[in-house]
Amino acid sequence: MFENLIPKEEIEHYQIIHSEEDRSAHWRERLEYAVRLGNEFKSKTTITFNTTEGPKSIETTVWSLAERYLSIKGGVLIPLSSIIDVHF
Repeated sequence: MFENLIPKEEIEHYQIIHSEEDRSAHWRERLEYAVRLGNEFKSKTTITFNTTEGPKSIETTVWSLAERYLSIKGGVLIPLSSIIDVHF
């Protein structure tokens, strides 16, 4: 299902870019739930985002959500405008 799945530790090797359509508002509710899943239940979320090499997916715990970014382990920030899909 997620043929472009990469280890979250390799995210720094990719240049994250905006998706064709900014759907930040659309994903906010799901991402807030992902933060709760991660913080309370240690559950992982699959996030697909756009890069210069095409869409990439990671399985990770979402640590926090800000106005324009989500934060994952290691202080890595993913712009909400780059997100293509969020799956639990």
